[in-house]
Amino acid sequence: MHGTLNEIGRKSGHLMLITPERVFYAGLLGRPRERCSGAFNIYVAIEAGLSLTTSDGRKCHAEMVAVLPNVRHTIASEYRSVLSIVLEPESVRPGALEELAARLSGPEGKAFADRIRAAYLALRERHVGEDFSNAEFDVLCLGEALPQRALDPRVARAILQIGRFCGEPVTAASCAAEAGLSPSRFLHLFKEETGISFRSFRAWKRARHLLHFANQDINLAHLAQDIGYPDSTHFSHSIRRFYGLKPRAILSGSRDLAIYRSNHTGNSGLTQEAG
Repeated sequence: MHGTLNEIGRKSGHLMLITPERVFYAGLLGRPRERCSGAFNIYVAIEAGLSLTTSDGRKCHAEMVAVLPNVRHTIASEYRSVLSIVLEPESVRPGALEELAARLSGPEGKAFADRIRAAYLALRERHVGEDFSNAEFDVLCLGEALPQRALDPRVARAILQIGRFCGEPVTAASCAAEAGLSPSRFLHLFKEETGISFRSFRAWKRARHLLHFANQDINLAHLAQDIGYPDSTHFSHSIRRFYGLKPRAILSGSRDLAIYRSNHTGNSGLTQEAG
């Protein structure tokens, strides 16, 4: 199955590389509906241009656009497919994403767009199984490693627990107990360290985890339960809020997508998702 998926993805040119703190996506954009990603998003047109509208009234048409985390926006493409880079904000020094956004929209923008397109061509040929750290991802796509955020170890442990998606759903109370803090003190520390509430962070990570299964023929009700949603309605609502698409629409539009993932933060071997 791995070889079959790889061949399908190679023919279509559609692929997704997922690491705990980075995503590179080349595939269908879907209908232009409002979405609100929990991460920093860079969209690059493969052909023609992109149109961006944000909830604060910003509108632009360009070959590349960037959107800061938790900003509601609508993105449309004149071409069916798009390139997209996703950077998790808790992994980057505070202020660095704002600085990057300014550079992407400035005189360096054309060079960044060209580099991201070149990264896509390189990823299509990259040998699966190679290590791929955040720094290597950043250098490949952006030409430089983004400065890392130094998280409090207690918050870093909680983030790792949230990202495991196995066993009982991770709660603020369980993370607080492990950190030796009261729930209120832990929640304050978490937001102070990450810039976002524990509940919002966990909601985004649940929705992000769907990406690992995007090209699979899978029971959505079972997947929702496995990821930690209380029911299918909450699952569907959350996915639509973050991606602007229903879960089923994401899966149906990803049949020809080759998905590669890295299991651990930092250097890790890439493996391809079975379909």
